[in-house]
Amino acid sequence: MAHIVVLGAGTGGMPAAYELRDELGKEHEITLINERDYFQFTPSNPWVGVGWRGRNDITFGIEKYVSRKGINFVADRCEKIDAKNNKLEMKNGDIIAYDYLVITTGPKLHFDEVEGSGPHGGHTHSVCTVDHAEAFYEDYKKQIEKGSGHIVVGAMPFASCFGPAYEFAMIVDTDLRKRKIRDKFHITLVTSEPYVGHLGLGGVGDSKGMLESKLRMQHIKWIVNAKTTKVEEGKMFVSELNSKGELHKEHEIEFDLAMMLPSFFGVDVVTKVEGLCNPRGFVMVDDYQRNPTYKNIYSAGVCIAIPPVDATPVATGAPKTGYMIESMVTALVHNIEEELSGKEPSHTGTWTALCLADFGDSGAAFVAIPQIPPRNVAWFKAGKWVHLAKIAFEKYFMRKMKKGSSEPFYEKSILKMMGINRLK
Repeated sequence: MAHIVVLGAGTGGMPAAYELRDELGKEHEITLINERDYFQFTPSNPWVGVGWRGRNDITFGIEKYVSRKGINFVADRCEKIDAKNNKLEMKNGDIIAYDYLVITTGPKLHFDEVEGSGPHGGHTHSVCTVDHAEAFYEDYKKQIEKGSGHIVVGAMPFASCFGPAYEFAMIVDTDLRKRKIRDKFHITLVTSEPYVGHLGLGGVGDSKGMLESKLRMQHIKWIVNAKTTKVEEGKMFVSELNSKGELHKEHEIEFDLAMMLPSFFGVDVVTKVEGLCNPRGFVMVDDYQRNPTYKNIYSAGVCIAIPPVDATPVATGAPKTGYMIESMVTALVHNIEEELSGKEPSHTGTWTALCLADFGDSGAAFVAIPQIPPRNVAWFKAGKWVHLAKIAFEKYFMRKMKKGSSEPFYEKSILKMMGINRLK
């Protein structure tokens, strides 16, 4: 019997635990570890930020559901990974031994990289967690009571997930229009991308033209190649670079409320393991999602090391979107199953980028196969249907995580008809 431990129960870890349970025989033990006792559907956080969703709408307790599938659950913080001796040291003093470790922790939100940023003692908000989104909403309500203001939304240098910045700018715009006070507020997008619609992917289809058009229609100004260097109360300091990486213009942007996506870094417990991570703390993996140093450690999701798609004047990273993460998970699950059967790993994920970006009353969808150009498919479309599709996906994914099914047959069949597969 083997003991497989999954560290982190987010949009990568929960499906990994379920899929491992489905693929491996009952003689193998699966344990899911998460610092908190609840799952949160991160893609819905922008809606929480304007009060369209509450905490109870996008979170649920984990143990009740995973236990039904015969999966152990530990709600505690892992303080140390002893990779040489195959064990974890927990905050409560417990020692958990493993045969295989799957790291799906997600990232550390590295607010410290820009002085004065972040919701904990800084002057900017984020929507990376439900707690952060709730904090923004409290200040947002106060700003609405004041009746006017300037709201800055964007992404810091080294950020890698840009979609939520566009989503949130558009969602705030939509909410203000619904309240019939949009004319009292200014919104500015400040992003480290080299151009609107780059998305950390080098663009997808005509994402640049379509998103620029949408921003103009909603009267949202933007600054690209934005290297935010410092934030003070009510003021953001931004160096705008040109295409050569040279200083083009210095900005001192006065604001009343700001939501800036931070750069990501590896979580502390992972970065402390010698030979596991790159300099920014992301887990290094081979084509099979396996760490080259510790062959019984696999990893998937935002916490793995992926090189940038292209060189940009201001540092940007490559995003790891939902379906891309699910393809990583499926690959590693099959590879662990092969190892337990005495075979060498052979499965690789497609790393297909499939994204639904909600704009409040419309949205944009894109598919990039593969994520890194040149691509076989580069598809980008916008319309009201995307908003409805995002709502449906939220309900569907939450139900899927409660039911304990990582990839139902009908989901797999529909995506296959569209030419979208998890494995190569």
